[in-house]
Amino acid sequence: MRFRPCIDIHNGKVKQIVGGSLKDEGNQASTNFTSELDAAWYARQYQKDHLKGGHIILLNPVGSEYYEATKKQAMGALAAYPGGMQIGDGITADNAQEYLDSGASHVIVTSYVFQDGIFHEERLQKLVNAVGKEHVVLDLSCRRKDCKFYVVTDRWQKFTELALSHKVLNELSKYCDEFLIHGVDVEGKGAGMETELVRMLGSWDGIPITYAGGIGSMEDLERFRKESGGKVDFTIGSALDLFGGKIPYAEVCSYCSLPC
Repeated sequence: MRFRPCIDIHNGKVKQIVGGSLKDEGNQASTNFTSELDAAWYARQYQKDHLKGGHIILLNPVGSEYYEATKKQAMGALAAYPGGMQIGDGITADNAQEYLDSGASHVIVTSYVFQDGIFHEERLQKLVNAVGKEHVVLDLSCRRKDCKFYVVTDRWQKFTELALSHKVLNELSKYCDEFLIHGVDVEGKGAGMETELVRMLGSWDGIPITYAGGIGSMEDLERFRKESGGKVDFTIGSALDLFGGKIPYAEVCSYCSLPC
Protein backbone atom coordinates (compact mmCIF):
# COMPACT_ATOMS: atom_id res chain seq x y z
CA MET A 1 0.00 0.00 0.00
CA ARG A 2 1.57 3.23 -1.17
CA PHE A 3 0.70 6.90 -0.77
CA ARG A 4 0.22 8.45 -4.21
CA PRO A 5 0.20 12.25 -3.85
CA CYS A 6 -1.77 14.57 -6.10
CA ILE A 7 -1.57 17.97 -7.75
CA ASP A 8 -4.95 19.17 -9.04
CA ILE A 9 -4.81 22.34 -11.14
CA HIS A 10 -7.83 24.54 -11.89
CA ASN A 11 -7.87 28.02 -13.43
CA GLY A 12 -4.07 28.09 -13.29
CA LYS A 13 -3.91 27.37 -9.54
CA VAL A 14 -3.25 24.27 -7.44
CA LYS A 15 -6.62 23.50 -5.86
CA GLN A 16 -8.69 20.91 -4.08
CA ILE A 17 -12.33 20.76 -5.11
CA VAL A 18 -15.45 18.85 -4.09
CA GLY A 19 -15.87 15.81 -6.34
CA GLY A 20 -18.63 16.09 -8.92
CA SER A 21 -18.89 19.89 -8.58
CA LEU A 22 -16.68 20.76 -11.55
CA LYS A 23 -18.38 22.48 -14.49
CA ASP A 24 -16.62 23.53 -17.68
CA GLU A 25 -19.19 26.27 -18.26
CA GLY A 26 -17.86 29.30 -16.42
CA ASN A 27 -14.86 27.26 -15.13
CA GLN A 28 -16.75 26.66 -11.89
CA ALA A 29 -16.13 24.28 -8.99
CA SER A 30 -16.84 24.11 -5.27
CA THR A 31 -13.36 24.74 -3.91
CA ASN A 32 -11.98 23.42 -0.63
CA PHE A 33 -8.52 24.94 -1.00
CA THR A 34 -6.52 27.21 -3.30
CA SER A 35 -2.73 27.19 -2.89
CA GLU A 36 -0.45 30.19 -3.14
CA LEU A 37 2.32 27.76 -4.13
CA ASP A 38 2.81 26.56 -7.68
CA ALA A 39 2.57 22.99 -8.91
CA ALA A 40 6.36 22.66 -9.22
CA TRP A 41 6.72 23.28 -5.48
CA TYR A 42 4.50 20.28 -4.71
CA ALA A 43 6.33 18.12 -7.25
CA ARG A 44 9.70 18.96 -5.67
CA GLN A 45 8.29 18.10 -2.23
CA TYR A 46 7.10 14.70 -3.44
CA GLN A 47 10.46 14.07 -5.08
CA LYS A 48 12.27 14.97 -1.85
CA ASP A 49 10.13 12.46 0.03
CA HIS A 50 10.61 9.73 -2.60
CA LEU A 51 6.89 9.54 -3.43
CA LYS A 52 6.47 8.18 -6.95
CA GLY A 53 3.38 7.59 -9.04
CA GLY A 54 1.30 10.52 -7.88
CA HIS A 55 -0.99 12.24 -10.34
CA ILE A 56 -1.28 15.70 -11.84
CA ILE A 57 -4.79 16.53 -13.06
CA LEU A 58 -5.64 19.43 -15.40
CA LEU A 59 -9.15 20.51 -14.44
CA ASN A 60 -9.70 22.96 -17.31
CA PRO A 61 -10.56 21.64 -20.77
CA VAL A 62 -8.90 22.61 -24.01
CA GLY A 63 -10.63 25.80 -25.12
CA SER A 64 -11.02 27.20 -21.62
CA GLU A 65 -9.60 30.68 -21.08
CA TYR A 66 -7.56 29.16 -18.24
CA TYR A 67 -6.31 26.10 -20.10
CA GLU A 68 -2.90 27.44 -21.05
CA ALA A 69 -2.22 28.67 -17.50
CA THR A 70 -3.27 25.29 -16.11
CA LYS A 71 -1.14 23.40 -18.62
CA LYS A 72 1.86 25.64 -17.86
CA GLN A 73 1.56 24.74 -14.18
CA ALA A 74 1.36 21.05 -15.05
CA MET A 75 4.39 21.19 -17.32
CA GLY A 76 6.33 22.95 -14.57
CA ALA A 77 5.53 20.10 -12.17
CA LEU A 78 6.62 17.48 -14.70
CA ALA A 79 9.90 19.32 -15.24
CA ALA A 80 10.47 19.57 -11.49
CA TYR A 81 10.06 15.81 -10.97
CA PRO A 82 10.82 14.04 -14.25
CA GLY A 83 9.62 10.45 -14.31
CA GLY A 84 7.99 10.78 -10.92
CA MET A 85 4.38 11.67 -11.68
CA GLN A 86 1.47 10.77 -13.93
CA ILE A 87 -0.71 13.32 -15.75
CA GLY A 88 -4.35 13.27 -16.77
CA ASP A 89 -7.36 15.04 -18.25
CA GLY A 90 -7.63 15.86 -21.91
CA ILE A 91 -5.28 13.00 -22.83
CA THR A 92 -5.69 11.53 -26.31
CA ALA A 93 -3.65 9.29 -28.57
CA ASP A 94 -2.53 12.42 -30.39
CA ASN A 95 -1.15 14.40 -27.43
CA ALA A 96 -0.07 11.70 -24.98
CA GLN A 97 3.52 11.52 -26.19
CA GLU A 98 4.01 15.25 -25.56
CA TYR A 99 3.38 14.73 -21.86
CA LEU A 100 5.62 11.67 -21.66
CA ASP A 101 8.38 13.62 -23.42
CA SER A 102 7.88 16.40 -20.85
CA GLY A 103 8.55 14.07 -17.92
CA ALA A 104 5.35 12.18 -17.13
CA SER A 105 5.80 8.51 -16.27
CA HIS A 106 2.24 7.70 -17.40
CA VAL A 107 -0.77 9.39 -18.98
CA ILE A 108 -4.17 9.00 -17.32
CA VAL A 109 -7.13 8.62 -19.65
CA THR A 110 -10.88 8.60 -19.13
CA SER A 111 -13.26 10.72 -21.27
CA TYR A 112 -11.31 10.02 -24.47
CA VAL A 113 -12.10 6.35 -23.99
CA PHE A 114 -15.53 6.65 -22.35
CA GLN A 115 -17.25 9.21 -24.58
CA ASP A 116 -20.98 9.93 -24.50
CA GLY A 117 -21.34 7.21 -21.89
CA ILE A 118 -19.98 4.51 -24.18
CA PHE A 119 -16.70 2.59 -23.92
CA HIS A 120 -14.69 3.06 -27.12
CA GLU A 121 -12.25 0.17 -27.04
CA GLU A 122 -10.71 1.20 -30.35
CA ARG A 123 -9.62 4.55 -28.87
CA LEU A 124 -7.97 2.83 -25.94
CA GLN A 125 -6.15 0.51 -28.32
CA LYS A 126 -5.06 3.52 -30.38
CA LEU A 127 -3.59 5.11 -27.25
CA VAL A 128 -1.79 1.89 -26.33
CA ASN A 129 -0.41 1.66 -29.85
CA ALA A 130 0.83 5.26 -29.61
CA VAL A 131 2.66 5.15 -26.27
CA GLY A 132 2.65 1.57 -24.99
CA LYS A 133 0.54 -0.16 -22.34
CA GLU A 134 3.29 0.49 -19.79
CA HIS A 135 2.61 4.25 -19.95
CA VAL A 136 -1.20 4.14 -19.65
CA VAL A 137 -3.31 4.57 -16.52
CA LEU A 138 -7.04 4.02 -17.01
CA ASP A 139 -9.27 6.23 -14.87
CA LEU A 140 -12.33 4.26 -13.75
CA SER A 141 -13.72 6.83 -11.33
CA CYS A 142 -17.25 5.86 -10.40
CA ARG A 143 -20.51 6.69 -8.66
CA ARG A 144 -23.06 4.42 -7.02
CA LYS A 145 -26.29 3.62 -8.87
CA ASP A 146 -28.65 0.69 -8.32
CA CYS A 147 -26.26 -0.86 -5.77
CA LYS A 148 -23.38 -0.90 -8.27
CA PHE A 149 -20.49 1.43 -9.02
CA TYR A 150 -20.64 2.78 -12.57
CA VAL A 151 -17.78 4.54 -14.35
CA VAL A 152 -18.56 8.24 -14.85
CA THR A 153 -17.11 10.74 -17.30
CA ASP A 154 -17.53 14.35 -18.45
CA ARG A 155 -16.42 15.91 -15.18
CA TRP A 156 -17.97 12.96 -13.35
CA GLN A 157 -21.46 14.06 -14.41
CA LYS A 158 -22.33 11.36 -16.97
CA PHE A 159 -22.84 7.69 -16.14
CA THR A 160 -21.46 5.10 -18.55
CA GLU A 161 -22.97 1.66 -18.94
CA LEU A 162 -19.90 0.07 -17.34
CA ALA A 163 -20.26 -1.21 -13.77
CA LEU A 164 -17.03 -2.12 -11.99
CA SER A 165 -16.41 -5.77 -11.21
CA HIS A 166 -13.51 -8.19 -11.10
CA LYS A 167 -14.42 -9.31 -14.62
CA VAL A 168 -14.28 -5.75 -15.93
CA LEU A 169 -10.95 -5.10 -14.21
CA ASN A 170 -9.55 -8.28 -15.73
CA GLU A 171 -10.66 -7.26 -19.22
CA LEU A 172 -9.41 -3.68 -19.05
CA SER A 173 -6.10 -4.48 -17.37
CA LYS A 174 -4.70 -5.78 -20.66
CA TYR A 175 -4.75 -2.18 -21.94
CA CYS A 176 -3.02 -0.37 -19.07
CA ASP A 177 -0.33 -0.44 -16.42
CA GLU A 178 -2.52 0.83 -13.54
CA PHE A 179 -6.03 1.95 -12.62
CA LEU A 180 -6.98 5.22 -10.92
CA ILE A 181 -10.39 5.07 -9.23
CA HIS A 182 -12.11 7.93 -7.40
CA GLY A 183 -15.15 7.26 -5.26
CA VAL A 184 -16.76 10.39 -6.70
CA ASP A 185 -19.67 10.73 -4.28
CA VAL A 186 -17.29 11.04 -1.31
CA GLU A 187 -14.42 12.80 -3.12
CA GLY A 188 -13.33 16.03 -1.44
CA LYS A 189 -15.64 15.61 1.55
CA GLY A 190 -13.33 13.88 4.03
CA ALA A 191 -16.30 11.99 5.46
CA GLY A 192 -15.19 8.42 4.93
CA MET A 193 -14.40 6.16 2.00
CA GLU A 194 -16.69 4.08 -0.23
CA THR A 195 -16.18 0.96 1.87
CA GLU A 196 -17.91 -1.50 -0.46
CA LEU A 197 -15.87 -0.25 -3.41
CA VAL A 198 -12.59 -0.45 -1.46
CA ARG A 199 -13.36 -4.03 -0.41
CA MET A 200 -14.05 -5.04 -4.00
CA LEU A 201 -10.82 -3.46 -5.24
CA GLY A 202 -8.80 -5.01 -2.43
CA SER A 203 -10.12 -8.49 -3.21
CA TRP A 204 -8.95 -8.33 -6.83
CA ASP A 205 -5.53 -9.67 -7.81
CA GLY A 206 -4.15 -7.70 -10.70
CA ILE A 207 -2.29 -4.56 -11.69
CA PRO A 208 -1.85 -1.65 -9.23
CA ILE A 209 -4.90 0.40 -8.29
CA THR A 210 -4.92 3.84 -6.68
CA TYR A 211 -8.10 4.78 -4.81
CA ALA A 212 -9.14 8.34 -3.97
CA GLY A 213 -12.11 9.63 -2.03
CA GLY A 214 -13.20 10.28 1.53
CA ILE A 215 -10.10 9.49 3.59
CA GLY A 216 -10.35 12.29 6.14
CA SER A 217 -8.29 11.16 9.12
CA MET A 218 -5.55 8.78 10.15
CA GLU A 219 -8.31 6.57 11.56
CA ASP A 220 -9.92 6.50 8.13
CA LEU A 221 -6.56 5.56 6.64
CA GLU A 222 -6.20 2.64 9.02
CA ARG A 223 -9.72 1.47 8.12
CA PHE A 224 -8.79 1.77 4.47
CA ARG A 225 -5.74 -0.43 5.04
CA LYS A 226 -7.86 -3.09 6.72
CA GLU A 227 -10.74 -3.02 4.22
CA SER A 228 -8.39 -3.15 1.22
CA GLY A 229 -6.12 -5.74 2.79
CA GLY A 230 -3.23 -3.35 2.26
CA LYS A 231 -3.36 -4.14 -1.48
CA VAL A 232 -4.66 -0.83 -2.86
CA ASP A 233 -2.69 2.41 -3.09
CA PHE A 234 -4.37 5.67 -2.08
CA THR A 235 -4.31 9.40 -2.44
CA ILE A 236 -5.48 12.10 -0.03
CA GLY A 237 -6.35 15.59 -1.19
CA SER A 238 -8.41 18.13 0.73
CA ALA A 239 -7.92 16.42 4.09
CA LEU A 240 -4.11 16.74 3.91
CA ASP A 241 -2.45 19.66 5.69
CA LEU A 242 -0.58 20.48 2.46
CA PHE A 243 -4.00 21.49 1.13
CA GLY A 244 -5.47 23.11 4.23
CA GLY A 245 -6.70 19.92 5.90
CA LYS A 246 -5.96 18.32 9.26
CA ILE A 247 -4.06 15.14 8.33
CA PRO A 248 -0.30 15.71 8.71
CA TYR A 249 1.46 14.98 5.42
CA ALA A 250 4.55 13.81 7.30
CA GLU A 251 2.45 11.36 9.33
CA VAL A 252 0.98 9.83 6.18
CA CYS A 253 4.47 9.40 4.73
CA SER A 254 5.63 7.71 7.95
CA TYR A 255 2.54 5.49 8.09
CA CYS A 256 3.23 4.13 4.64
CA SER A 257 6.73 3.13 5.58
CA LEU A 258 5.21 0.55 7.94
CA PRO A 259 4.60 -3.01 6.70
CA CYS A 260 1.03 -3.76 5.62
